Amino acid sequence: MKMKTNRQEGFSLIELLIVVAIIGIIAAIAIPNLLASRRAANEGSAIASIRTITSAEATYQATTGAGAYGSLTALNGAGLVDSTLSNSSATSPKSGYIFAAAPAANPNSDYLTTAATVRFSGATATGTRNFASDAAGVVYWAAATADATAMGSATGTPIGN
Repeated sequence: MKMKTNRQEGFSLIELLIVVAIIGIIAAIAIPNLLASRRAANEGSAIASIRTITSAEATYQATTGAGAYGSLTALNGAGLVDSTLSNSSATSPKSGYIFAAAPAANPNSDYLTTAATVRFSGATATGTRNFASDAAGVVYWAAATADATAMGSATGTPIGN
């Protein structure tokens, strides 16, 4: 007599639930690290952009500016910074930061360049620090305390220049 076997193929519900749980645990570990890496990359980009603007200001003062420092618009017009950097705003930030550069009251003596993080807290934070520099060329940082609020002066903690 021939016996008929009822063969079922596939995964059981328990096996699928175990796989989903493992994927959930891996995601819970990986996502915060990914977000922290993104914030660190944004901050590194902001520091590099501040240094670019600092170099551009020195070049502008020595050439096109006839001894005076310039704004980001003037630096862009002289071809010293790109339009992404000079047009950064809350609606179109560069790597999560808004950049500004303005000459001081006496444009021949000083300027202030700032980088303000668009969002400073929460899961969608673009950075936790703001940056600033002036004619001395030192880049300073301070903890961001509000969204899109720049440092008022180039004071704070100097980064390793």
